Amino acid sequence: MQIEFPLVNELQLGNRLNDAIEHDRRGEFGLLLSMLSVDARDMSQFQLDKELNVDEKLYKTFQLPQAQQLVCDLSQQQAIDNATDFQRGGVSQFHLQQALKPEALVTRGQYEDEMQIVLANCDELTKLKHQQSVPEITEINQIHFLDQLATQRKISETLANQLYAVA
Repeated sequence: MQIEFPLVNELQLGNRLNDAIEHDRRGEFGLLLSMLSVDARDMSQFQLDKELNVDEKLYKTFQLPQAQQLVCDLSQQQAIDNATDFQRGGVSQFHLQQALKPEALVTRGQYEDEMQIVLANCDELTKLKHQQSVPEITEINQIHFLDQLATQRKISETLANQLYAVA
């Protein structure tokens, strides 16, 4: 005779196993032990996922949501914006959307926030020096005319300062 639902561990038996030991009922104890599964893979300690790392195992064990994204690089991906939900549905709708799809802190490119602010206030030549790349002819033609004039002015001032220092 085969059992339909085999017991996996002793906790499913409750106090019956302890009572059988205390009152010296060997037959009941043997019957209860025979009902336990003999397959080691049924035991809870052997059901760990071997291909998951420790963090993923903990997330899975405690059924936690994935960590909230704190930084979103707008040059790489589209950011989540819950502002329209706030305008349409008010504060409660915003809190609901924030719980479902949380917004991240946003940066605007490959540099940190402070460097972005500084570079935004610089002229094109300084930006190009910071990027350490010399623009090709096609890139110069795509720059706005006034920015080209500012770049040429900076280059001529730099050359004049170098010539003045040499003389």
